[in-house]
Amino acid sequence: MRHAILAAACIALLSSPAPAQDNPLTDSASWQDMKIDVLGERPVSDAPAPFAVTAPYRAADAAMVPLEITQTDTSVPISAATIVIDENPAPVAARLEFSPAMLPLDFALNLRVNQYSNVRVIGETPEGLFMAGRFVKASGGCSAPAGGDAAQALAAMGQMRLDMADGAARVSTPRRTAEIMIRHPMYSGLQRDQVTQLFISAHFIDHLEVWQGDEMLFSLDGGISVSEDPVFRFAYTENGAPTLKVIATDTEGNSFSQELPKLAEG
Repeated sequence: MRHAILAAACIALLSSPAPAQDNPLTDSASWQDMKIDVLGERPVSDAPAPFAVTAPYRAADAAMVPLEITQTDTSVPISAATIVIDENPAPVAARLEFSPAMLPLDFALNLRVNQYSNVRVIGETPEGLFMAGRFVKASGGCSAPAGGDAAQALAAMGQMRLDMADGAARVSTPRRTAEIMIRHPMYSGLQRDQVTQLFISAHFIDHLEVWQGDEMLFSLDGGISVSEDPVFRFAYTENGAPTLKVIATDTEGNSFSQELPKLAEG
């Protein structure tokens, strides 16, 4: 069952979302109410963002909605991004920080969307804040039942897998694409135990770092909106380190750390 969940997560990331022009951001009273709390007094530029956001207009699975951030203007470095789902119970889904090795940015993950909502990305650059996003039709993502047996999920918690998009072969360019999968139930606090019908306490990864050697590629501070058994797909510039190291903590005080070997040169 757990392998099936991981496979579904990969499929969600690899599936093609609706074209960007089909679901632009819409007016949102919720965003107007919260943007000071999220951004403080920092203004968001009216200029086009140096990145594009893709997500499906109508999600196939509200508990596993693929989101991709792709840099479109490589002259503007993107150092961080905040993902906000306007109508979710905890709207700030994640804050990400990126090293120069992650640029030009190409980053994807799966999210929970609880009701029809804007999903917006606020990118931080030396030129200020920029925003892009998509309107997604989905409902019930935060309260959707967990995908497997709770005892098995907790027993497997922290297991990780690395897939390299270029397989075993070292390509001529130092730019590579990796996909890291982590087993964790990512309980939102809004799901019910299917036997007792009692709410399951929130329990999720709240901090994650991915390193190659002594260089941190990216970090994530997350909440309940990141999907169960999270999957992160990202492009990065190779520095020759033989592994990618993942370090994570969750809200129950658990720590997970694993060196994930890159596939041997073919």
